[in-house]
Amino acid sequence: MSNLLQYEKSPYLLQHKDNPVNWFPWGEKAFRKAASEEKPVFLSIGYSTCHWCHVMARESFGDPGIAGLLEDFVCIKVDREEHPEVDAVYMAVCQSVTGSGGWPLSVFLTPDKKPFFAGTYFPKNSRYGQVGFEELVKQISLLWRTDRKKLLETGNQITAKLQKQEASVFCRPDRNLLLYGYRLLSQSFDRVFGGFGSAPKFPTPHNLLFLMDMYQREQLPNALHMTETTLKAMAAGGIFDQVGGGFSRYSTDERWLIPHFEKMLYDNALLLAAYTEAFRLTKKPFYGDIAERTANYLLRELGALEGGFFCGQDADSEGTEGSYYLFTKKEVIRLLGEKDGGEFCSLYGITEAGNFEGKSVPNRIGLKDSGWNNDDPRLKALRRYRKERMSLPLDNKILLSWNGWAIFALAQAGEALKNRGYLDAAKKAQAFLQRTMTKPGGRLHLRYCDKEAAYPGQLDDYAAYALALTALYRSTFDVSYLEEALLYARQMMKLFEDRENGGFFMTACDAEELILRPKETCDGAIPSGNAVAAMVLTELFFLTGETVFQDAADRQNRFLAGEARAYPAAHCFALSAMAKSLYPHRELVCTGTSVPEELTVYLRNHPARDLSVLFKSAENANRLAEIAPFTDSYPVSDGPVYYLCENGSCRAPVTDFGRLGLL
Repeated sequence: MSNLLQYEKSPYLLQHKDNPVNWFPWGEKAFRKAASEEKPVFLSIGYSTCHWCHVMARESFGDPGIAGLLEDFVCIKVDREEHPEVDAVYMAVCQSVTGSGGWPLSVFLTPDKKPFFAGTYFPKNSRYGQVGFEELVKQISLLWRTDRKKLLETGNQITAKLQKQEASVFCRPDRNLLLYGYRLLSQSFDRVFGGFGSAPKFPTPHNLLFLMDMYQREQLPNALHMTETTLKAMAAGGIFDQVGGGFSRYSTDERWLIPHFEKMLYDNALLLAAYTEAFRLTKKPFYGDIAERTANYLLRELGALEGGFFCGQDADSEGTEGSYYLFTKKEVIRLLGEKDGGEFCSLYGITEAGNFEGKSVPNRIGLKDSGWNNDDPRLKALRRYRKERMSLPLDNKILLSWNGWAIFALAQAGEALKNRGYLDAAKKAQAFLQRTMTKPGGRLHLRYCDKEAAYPGQLDDYAAYALALTALYRSTFDVSYLEEALLYARQMMKLFEDRENGGFFMTACDAEELILRPKETCDGAIPSGNAVAAMVLTELFFLTGETVFQDAADRQNRFLAGEARAYPAAHCFALSAMAKSLYPHRELVCTGTSVPEELTVYLRNHPARDLSVLFKSAENANRLAEIAPFTDSYPVSDGPVYYLCENGSCRAPVTDFGRLGLL
């Protein structure tokens, strides 16, 4: 036997290729071995930038003694980002059994994939009332030999409990559901430091996007207050990399001061969208500055040369959590000099005592915005210095769904911030995904790494990518983006929709069969695939007028309203999707030889929540008629002509943009 992870592409799996444990990647080969040798399975799930995954690897998986004990098992290592469906199934197990979850996820299974024990991180040896991994492995090995029937029964019971799903309850969405979600967020809002709930605090930018939506639709000043308080507090805290831009995954404290230092593509993409929207809504330069620093971080640190964006950067540097980001006052003064260094330390909260294990996480908590300067050469000097001081491990997988969010956010930022480079980066990323991550016939892959695309695309991939394509269409009016969005939306409906019970499954109808076919509806670190699907279907109906998308969006919104009715604050992106159908919406068709500057300026300065726009020219008329048949009757003249419809009623065409009443 040998450790088979050496043949994998995933950076996380390759981190474990030299373990003395005889790891298998996820696949039928491992389960066939377990069945033929009558061994239980040890399943370990994590990801490349996970701090506690590294700790458990050092303590246990790198230990020859532990590896010897694990020879009684078939051991499978899974990168949760390559197999989110496997992670979703067994995370549901862990949460059901223990009441909580997280990574590393540690699950013991029968050879037919049924779980009989689950947990997260285990120290090597028992301590402080927590069982040690060594003791746990010995106990389970003994039970498998002496009381296997009990473990098999437990596996059957846990599996049966998970498979027993309540029937879906369909509800008609209404404004009260959205307002209830808003009130729940208000109740959990931290009025001092922003954010929702207590530490640890996660950014949840989709909650903020929903609040900005409600501020405009319902004239709720408190919704904007909660959003701005949170955005300002996060940007001032250590969760925001004051030196290099970009956000860490979450804050360990209520003040946003000390982060969990890993930086993920999806967080930064969604936060870029939130700060861009705040800038567009309030016109305050501060939000535009943070959006720019976040976008620049994405391009500089996570951008692949050929296009696309990598997954993220590790929390650990040279085996120590956060050391890449930490400074001492003496270190800064030595680099910048007494005057500039001392002033910089005052501006960014770097002290002799430090705020994290004797060193300082730069932050601007409690300091005035007047000292903020994105072009401060001292920031660039510290950025260069820390890059030379130590390396920061990179997870160089390219995931389709996360790249969809990056394209979505960069397209919006390029438009709102008048930065052509951001839009070009979004277009380049989309071209890369289309070139490398589509199968013959148009099916999508989930990930690309080391010149290999692999794993069937899942709901999140189709939904996020289709939404990104609609954002690119809005920013460019290139019909090809809309054509592709329609292609993948139709595939999404065919492959994932549950027409009998409502909603969309996480995996396609022809995917590998697991003990459970997940159907996730709650938002997590990113919006749920079901919520994004609802947004896509609604957007495409407004753009095309095709009733197939209207009917699908109506089915999905009624399903999600039923799922969200108990606690709508956990479904904020779904609420935003419902809002598009519940509130007045307008459709605008502009015809002419080129997109008028007045239309471009309007779209740059106004959110897209209540207006869908098509541009028709002689060059794209036939293709647009295929997509949106209602546009076939609109003639194209030399100058711009505007056709505006609202709630099923169309106005007379006008040539003067100002007469539309949009301004």
